[in-house]
Amino acid sequence: MIVSFGKKDMSIISRKQKRVNAVSKTLRFISVALIVVLAILCISSCGSDKRSEDIYILFTNDVHCAADTNIGYAGLSAYKQSIEAKSKYVTLVDVGDAVQGDYVGTVSKGAFSIELMNAVGYDLAVLGNHEFDYGMEQLSSLISSSNASYLGCNITYSGSGNGIVSQLKPYEIISYGKVDVAFIGVSTPESITDSTPSNFMENGEFVYDFATGEDGQTLYDTVQRNIDECKDKGAEYIVILSHLGDNSESSPYTSLELIQNTTGADVLLDGHAHSEIPCMILDDKDGNEVLLSSTGTELENIGQLVITEEGTITVGLISDYGKKDANIQSKIDAEYAVYEQMLKQKVADTAFALSRYDSDGTRIVRNRETALGNLCADAYRYVSGADIAFVNGGGIRADIEAGEITYEDVIAVHPYANTICMVKASGQEILDALEFACRSTLAVIDDGENGGFLQVSGIKFTIDTSVASSVTMDENEMFVSVGETRRVKDVYVLSDSGEYLPIDVNAEYTVASHNYMIKEQGDGYTMFADNELLIDEGIYDYEVLIAYIQSFANGTISEQYRTTEGRISVQ
Repeated sequence: MIVSFGKKDMSIISRKQKRVNAVSKTLRFISVALIVVLAILCISSCGSDKRSEDIYILFTNDVHCAADTNIGYAGLSAYKQSIEAKSKYVTLVDVGDAVQGDYVGTVSKGAFSIELMNAVGYDLAVLGNHEFDYGMEQLSSLISSSNASYLGCNITYSGSGNGIVSQLKPYEIISYGKVDVAFIGVSTPESITDSTPSNFMENGEFVYDFATGEDGQTLYDTVQRNIDECKDKGAEYIVILSHLGDNSESSPYTSLELIQNTTGADVLLDGHAHSEIPCMILDDKDGNEVLLSSTGTELENIGQLVITEEGTITVGLISDYGKKDANIQSKIDAEYAVYEQMLKQKVADTAFALSRYDSDGTRIVRNRETALGNLCADAYRYVSGADIAFVNGGGIRADIEAGEITYEDVIAVHPYANTICMVKASGQEILDALEFACRSTLAVIDDGENGGFLQVSGIKFTIDTSVASSVTMDENEMFVSVGETRRVKDVYVLSDSGEYLPIDVNAEYTVASHNYMIKEQGDGYTMFADNELLIDEGIYDYEVLIAYIQSFANGTISEQYRTTEGRISVQ
């Protein structure tokens, strides 16, 4: 199925309403899309060897190692070949977060994803925040082994060497016959906190920057300079490949805001938010229309941008494509077979499912207590012997279904291969961490999400959402301080006797989590960076969880995790 839109008028109202409006225009413009498709098919079927000179730009975003999920890379390859059979000009691009997401990505540190992308034939790619997860040395290796050109106009480096910036181009202009199309790469400034902050540092100082700034103007100006430069070099069309997303929580670094504060782009292909957007039409700074599209995640769809010989631009999504490239499928099957025996081994049982979502299907692990989050946090406290344990909601990536639990299931919950750490921390530092975690929690109002929201063990508290957050952060969204007012109250720590006692700001507690938060300041948690380490990068996070759930009687998850326990109250 193809859902596509041409450049038509659309009023800009609210983000939610715009998306509804875009979808509602499908029927109005589907006839235009079908005319284009039928014309191409006619050319192909009339006995002519001449392929169309229409430009096809196929795109993916947020694949997250889903090599064999939904359409899969084998389906993408087959579809690409079908387009190549009827058009001279086909380009395949990825808009970030391709190399992380499942156990094969974790074990290979992204290498298998790059191998598959090379086999499928990607031409261009941008860096999503998760491309940085395996460290700069590994990222450099991945870029070097990729056949695609990596683009990033807003990434700068001020360190002692060249960094990965030397392997990036700000843009690439591709000539399709007499038509030049410019592709400009943009990576989210949220990469610093949404990956591992220490990866962007040297000697404790940040040496990488993503054109950050409180109002987003530095980013907008950077992209504008590159648009202007591409225009000066003769590019007829400007396509922005942005890993920014449309979530309001990412403001001022959203794709919508980038369009509204620049001029000259024709299309923006987006990633990061996992939004499924066939086409959204926005006005740029000068009132010119720009098409925005995003495929969702895990190859649920293939994005398709078409620039016809006549100059018509359409963009849409390809879904439910069933054909497979046998060669690509064989590579996928062979790789997964290597790990299958271990991964299918049973490690435990559960009589009930544990989910990141509530009964209405709303993801709450990033703004409220969940039973799965309690299980994960309890595992860290159990294995470490700490007083308190924290797990960031954004680090819990999959549910656990009722029945047998395998190694694969557990690794899916914690796919990042983080390691257990424990520090000494004052009561005040713990209070600051909780306040920072809950700075954007509006759980009963609008389900606002924060990947750094903490699932907890050994501690309980209340979030008063009527109190505005007084947390101060730096330009990279790293924690700086808390003001006079606090929204986290009634904080109690579980004592050795089994009773919850009020936290003592001057007392010293042991706190367990993983290296991402404790050592590397992940999600912006700076308050523990200089604390004494009692456990320094022990076993992997998934091993922590396995050890805990195997400690239950008969290896069956305890009934206490069937529901939440009121560790986090929201009012």
